Amino acid sequence: MRKATIARQTNETRIEVSVDLDGTGQADTSTGVGFFDHMLDQVARHALIDLTVRAEGDRHIDDHHTTEDVGIALGQAVRSALGDRRGITRYADVHLPMDETLTRCAIDVSGRPFLVFDVAFSSDKIGTFDTELVQEFFQAFAMNAGITLHIATLTGSNNHHIAESCFKALARALRAALAVDPRQADRIPSTKGTLGDAP
Repeated sequence: MRKATIARQTNETRIEVSVDLDGTGQADTSTGVGFFDHMLDQVARHALIDLTVRAEGDRHIDDHHTTEDVGIALGQAVRSALGDRRGITRYADVHLPMDETLTRCAIDVSGRPFLVFDVAFSSDKIGTFDTELVQEFFQAFAMNAGITLHIATLTGSNNHHIAESCFKALARALRAALAVDPRQADRIPSTKGTLGDAP
């Protein structure tokens, strides 16, 4: 059963995240940040991961700590649910079109975290959400999930579309990379016999 729950509490946030990697894309998210909830719903729906998020943060300051810490907890939950990553496809990439926007995402569920984020926004806000927090989320997620993550927006002008295409592209790549490959069933997909910091 590829499921996990992570609880994280600091002086800035209280977060609980649950994932089922073999779900149907059900999302129940409540972070207090409307646009961010919308993005997390996209991840669940398009990755076919069941996702529950409860977050309370110091939003009287801004949304930074809430967004970053959800990324941390979600990454930790995915890593925990994967266990030793036995049988997974491991690599995946996708080109995600959204109207005028096209975003590429490539991932390696390697246990070696790294983020390359080549995305430009023309505004510092989408509604009340700081566009710089998009990268903060992906950084926190990649580092804590133990994945190598490359995201690049190849074309686009609408900032909402650019951000949403990044989250949807991640979701579709995760869906493929986390899938169990029946041809290698119980094998770890590495000639080393282990993936990064996998137990």
